[in-house]
Amino acid sequence: MIKTRITEKFGIKYPILSAPMGPFYTTELAVATSEAGGLGVLSHATLRGKRSVKDFKAQLDYVVEHTDKPFGFNVRTARVQTDHKILLRKIPEWRKKDPRLREQCIYALTSAGSPRKASAMWKKKAPNMYHLHVGPALWLVDKIVESGCDGIVATGTEGGGHQSYEKISTLVLTQQVAKKYPEKLLVSCGGYSSAEGLAAGLAMGADAIAMGTRFIASKQSEFHQNYKDLIPPATARDTILTTGGFGPIRLLKNKYAMEHGEVISKEEKIAQEMSYDMDEYLEDLYRYEIVYTKGDVEDGAIPVGQTCGLINEILDVDDIITSFTKGAEKIFKDICSRVS
Repeated sequence: MIKTRITEKFGIKYPILSAPMGPFYTTELAVATSEAGGLGVLSHATLRGKRSVKDFKAQLDYVVEHTDKPFGFNVRTARVQTDHKILLRKIPEWRKKDPRLREQCIYALTSAGSPRKASAMWKKKAPNMYHLHVGPALWLVDKIVESGCDGIVATGTEGGGHQSYEKISTLVLTQQVAKKYPEKLLVSCGGYSSAEGLAAGLAMGADAIAMGTRFIASKQSEFHQNYKDLIPPATARDTILTTGGFGPIRLLKNKYAMEHGEVISKEEKIAQEMSYDMDEYLEDLYRYEIVYTKGDVEDGAIPVGQTCGLINEILDVDDIITSFTKGAEKIFKDICSRVS
């Protein structure tokens, strides 16, 4: 059995988390991950637009109805994510009223913006909830630590979905954070899809790893089968960084991704976000919705990480988590046997 600070503090069996993948819903996936002994994480889902806050509460309620295991959630705190201020206030209120939420909802992950307001609020209103924030570069991790977060999710550019302009790899970033902030909880994310990856992440100093693409290609995820079926035959070269709603985004190459345009500069992207109107925002969401719900894998946006090159089949969530952990245990034992 592999024990880490996160398995001990969160009360989970295995040091594996499902990565949040908003705007998609990952409610069933979160339940399956937690039931299998990992930590399921709800996405900040926005496919239904103005109902996002009500949907968020419904997701929380669904999880506690279908598992008694610990789980977490993600809130994107970006400027254009206008519902995040309401969620920062509402979540502690919901936890206070529901003892099941208070006991099980123990992990809060903020991303795509500043964690400062969330940290200040949650420290007072939900002190028993661990708050981590996504950090894609060391100078940004410095700010996360200054804000008072309990830990960092070090996310490298290999991963699918929204990425940083910094383009730092998970391999480098995880080591940097572990060395500079050994007292902080550390989750490593981006580029993980094997037992070897789990062993490497823990060896670099992470307390757990988080996976997105590997869990999309699972039998329990809510993603459309057409979406899932694209992952096993894909190679590591079949993704592209292009312009997304919150910055660069890594997508599987298809008609939409190739026509969408190269990554624009950070300054241009901020200006674009500030000028976004509701029609443009909804059009952006539509491109994700049609692949997620309708299986349109040509005109839809398909977030996938470079780990698609490591995935050969669609598996049960339980098999993914248990086989990766057992494989990592064997790797550590084999390495220890060589040390004299």
